[in-house]
Amino acid sequence: MEIVVTGRHTQIKQRFRDVVENKMNRVTAIAPDAQRAQVVVTHEGNPRQADTAKRVEITIIAGSTVVRAEASSADEYSALDMALDKLTLRLRRTRDRRKDHRRGYTNPAPVDLGVVEPESVEENEPEEPNNSPAAAVASDLGPGESVEVQVGDTPIVIRRKLHIAEPMSIDEALYEMELIGHDFFLFVNKETGRPSVVYHRHGWSYGVFEIDTPENVAKQ
Repeated sequence: MEIVVTGRHTQIKQRFRDVVENKMNRVTAIAPDAQRAQVVVTHEGNPRQADTAKRVEITIIAGSTVVRAEASSADEYSALDMALDKLTLRLRRTRDRRKDHRRGYTNPAPVDLGVVEPESVEENEPEEPNNSPAAAVASDLGPGESVEVQVGDTPIVIRRKLHIAEPMSIDEALYEMELIGHDFFLFVNKETGRPSVVYHRHGWSYGVFEIDTPENVAKQ
């Protein structure tokens, strides 16, 4: 499995890279078909957030399946351990769902996932010189590319990124949201062709937003 460790606003020490490489044995033990592990360490410079100054995000790519987890702590090593705990739990769920599917058991959540492009992050990513909000949405992006723009002298940062994904059902989008550990997931509904968002409300309750133009609605 290819392991890529990068940093945002921080330098990655060789000792941390060695620890990551060693701990990734937990991933290959559960998901031997994993092809790539991407670990991104982000440093938060605000001294008021010292307890969560280091955020570690781990993304595992196995074919068309993408599983992601992240955690924050005072140092990158404890954040790595917490993120790995979340990640291995999601990997086990994915493995168990696949086993049940092969055995012919009925499973309320689908196992087919849309194709999600892995995040491409350059170490010590340079800041975009044009710090206007319009610059974040004006440039053309390729699949997996992203751009960050800080608004003037404020702490506000606008980040724009392009993902390429196959249209999917609402059930598939809910499953994808569970794998990456987010409270929402943006997708194209293959039944309606509309850009849509599934999101977690409370307990086992979920919501769906769909977007369309007045012109398209009038044609229906």
